[in-house]
Amino acid sequence: MTAAGTSPCAGGSGFAAGLSCDTSPLNWRGRGERRTMQQVEHWMWRIAAGLVVPMPVLLLYALAPAEIVLTVVAVLFVIHAVLTRHWTWLRQPWVVVAVLLWGQIIMSSVVAQEVHGVMQSLCFGRYFLFVAALQTWILPDIRIRAVLARVYGGVAIWLVAGCWQQYICGRNIWGYGRWADGALLGPLWAPRVGSGLFMTALPGLFPVAIRLSQRDGARGRIMAAAMLLGLILTMVLVAQRMPLFLMLGGMGLAGLLVPRLRGGLLAVGVLGACGVALSPVLAPQAYNKLVVNFIAHMHAFADSPYGMLFIRAGVMIRQHPWFGLGFDGFRHACPDPTYFHGLPWLGIAEGPHGGATGCNLHPHNYYLLMGTMGGMPAMGLFIALVACLLVQIWRGLTPARDPQRLMLAVVATLVFWPVASTSSFLTQPSGGWLFMVTGWALAVSPVASRLQYVHGRD
Repeated sequence: MTAAGTSPCAGGSGFAAGLSCDTSPLNWRGRGERRTMQQVEHWMWRIAAGLVVPMPVLLLYALAPAEIVLTVVAVLFVIHAVLTRHWTWLRQPWVVVAVLLWGQIIMSSVVAQEVHGVMQSLCFGRYFLFVAALQTWILPDIRIRAVLARVYGGVAIWLVAGCWQQYICGRNIWGYGRWADGALLGPLWAPRVGSGLFMTALPGLFPVAIRLSQRDGARGRIMAAAMLLGLILTMVLVAQRMPLFLMLGGMGLAGLLVPRLRGGLLAVGVLGACGVALSPVLAPQAYNKLVVNFIAHMHAFADSPYGMLFIRAGVMIRQHPWFGLGFDGFRHACPDPTYFHGLPWLGIAEGPHGGATGCNLHPHNYYLLMGTMGGMPAMGLFIALVACLLVQIWRGLTPARDPQRLMLAVVATLVFWPVASTSSFLTQPSGGWLFMVTGWALAVSPVASRLQYVHGRD
């Protein structure tokens, strides 16, 4: 018999302290199952990370695969949560509000739409699952974040080079000239380069400029100012108003929060204004788009394409204040004469305001999109969701110490700015850009460190 004090159960006889002395087949089977589960979960994480890293390229050149990646990552995250019982992320305020918003959209679709619309609304939650996957499962890994930042920076440089190549040569690498409204296409075949450059340059290149500006001496600040000037001049040549305004807003916020960047940004602002002043000669198409058309739209907003969409969405929300028109309801209801009215309470007279010819696939605003889908409750929940996200993203941020996190917070703030013309986040590439930056910004927040899953833990 084993002497007292040398029993395996007491930690002796070669057994590591803390290990179970149960050598029954059931115990070994349980350990084997846990080890297998850990291996499966680790390979799932590798697959998900491998799908997320090239997303910026997919959002430029392969929109259908980008949508597939978003869905697959959301499904893998749910499987991961079930296998590992990793559910702490559900306790976050933004997740609670997102679930309520999802429920409102489903209920609105049940009320207003057929089976197809209800099925689409059920799939709406995959966007929130994707954000949670980035926050608590994939991007807490600093190595993956570093690779993703380099991919974003490389894509931004590629877009800048493509824009200047098209401006100088007249046609881009695919043989396309400018778009019908005068916008540059860069290395793409549709006018999406402005939004792509904004979404990649701020998290990919701006942190480099901030670090350069923090070096001793003037050389670093001159290099940072030159980098930012190149981005602004490229945006002016691209001639897409909203991305240019967002880029200027990002620079303004960065200048306010990083003192050593202010001098360079002031110089960039002056030189950028000179570039706009010279654009009638150097880039007349850009001048017409950025200045002439903008002034015309502001003078007669109700009769502009954006004003027509705003009025149409306002009429829909006024007529369906509690449940809206269900998932993607604006797209289907816009040509309906039922909504050819004005908004007298805003001083917009009755009238068709463009009729069916003034329609589009979405109202060009995230908040109006939510209002048309789920009525005022959905719009209110979306506002609450944005507030919860931004509070968590900005909490505890030290701008000069963490430029990457600062620029992610800036981008997240600007893309949710309510007074803006946007695309629909129900489709790509807008949805991909929006949810990628949101998940990334959440992943570098202090809350993420308490919610992330540690691989290899039982």
